[in-house]
Amino acid sequence: MRGRALAGALLATALATTAGCTGSGASSQKQEAKAAGDPGKVSGTIEVITHRTDLVEDGTMDAYAAEFRKTYPNVEVEFDGVTDYEGEVKTRMNSDDYGDVLMIPGRVKKNDYPRFFASLGKQSERSEKFRFTDYSTVDGEVYGVSIYGSIPGFVYNKRIWEQAGVTGWPTTQAEFLDGLKAVKDRTDAVPYYTNFKDAWPLAQWWPAQASATCDERADVEVVEGDPFAEGGAVRTVDTLLYDIVDRGLAEKDPTTTNWEGSKPQLAKGEIATMFLGSWAVVQMRDAAEQAGTDPDDIGFMPFPHQVDGKFCAGLSPDYQQAVSIHSAHKEAARAWVDWFAEKSGYPEDNMNVSTLRSAPLPGVLAEYEKQDVRLLELDQSRGAELKELDDASEVGIDDPDYRQELVDIARGARDGSADDLFADLSERWTGAAGELGYR
Repeated sequence: MRGRALAGALLATALATTAGCTGSGASSQKQEAKAAGDPGKVSGTIEVITHRTDLVEDGTMDAYAAEFRKTYPNVEVEFDGVTDYEGEVKTRMNSDDYGDVLMIPGRVKKNDYPRFFASLGKQSERSEKFRFTDYSTVDGEVYGVSIYGSIPGFVYNKRIWEQAGVTGWPTTQAEFLDGLKAVKDRTDAVPYYTNFKDAWPLAQWWPAQASATCDERADVEVVEGDPFAEGGAVRTVDTLLYDIVDRGLAEKDPTTTNWEGSKPQLAKGEIATMFLGSWAVVQMRDAAEQAGTDPDDIGFMPFPHQVDGKFCAGLSPDYQQAVSIHSAHKEAARAWVDWFAEKSGYPEDNMNVSTLRSAPLPGVLAEYEKQDVRLLELDQSRGAELKELDDASEVGIDDPDYRQELVDIARGARDGSADDLFADLSERWTGAAGELGYR
């Protein structure tokens, strides 16, 4: 599963309750994980809680730790790979014991970051070196650093699309649907695969809303406007998902999909297209190598929408690593967080965008550079309000639930219409915005 796991709906409530009883208080909010001076003087054993259970199990994380110890020989790094990351970490954060380093869970309220994590420094300084600092900044202090950045788009089998006669990227939703129809008519591949049963891949459609507006303020506009109204960014994106299923261009029975099984199927050309993110390309290419097919068959195309003749894609962070405010070895934990962001090579290993501004784009996005796709670093000035609004409305704007309902309506497994569903979402969203004073 992708790095940024889907959040549990009750996490914010549980953490808000916990914050009052951890004993951290105002004094803890001032604690910082200091940047290491002399690496040889930094010591301690730290626990790193990670969602990448696969990399823990295959020894990859231990290999990173071995490289880290070449610089910090007196720091021992232990890993705790957690499958149900959001759920289990939620439980652990009811106490002071949630490791020394962890990925910030998706449903922790942004304004609560100082209660749980140590400051990494001033945004005014860190933003010059790192991308995505807005996402974890509270009152000018940065509390996390992204493990890498990702761009939404369609992972596709180029060989199959070319076999269908489509060699260029579709520039409109109509062209894209025509391309899927050509795949259906001229090949044996499933044109589009929803990964409906695993659910979380449907949430991957959310970041595409920035592609539909080509505006760095896309997330701000979701708070200030109605994303589900006719012409709204989220509705525009989700309508493409609906149309794909409604026109019979997806798998016959979405309830039988399988994420792990879909990777070799796309690699071999049994599936033509899935909407995921740039993070998924390396997994599909690995699947191609294991299946004995050509990894270069795996391509990545932007959402089919252009503004002024250009594609756009929102550049957003995956999980952000943070130092627990309760860590007994904050300096060692901070050393790991900084080293992992700057020296580990993890973004390059996963063909993703480095959090370092100075790093080049990964090779998988070479075509994006060639096609002059505009990459947007999104304004996160209202990120805390976005989470609060989503919770209050109970919409789950970045969750799979209502999108599963949309797919069910499109395939005739549920009564109703897409218009009715969007109208309900719109009413809940704007109603909650009004109650919160965002209108």
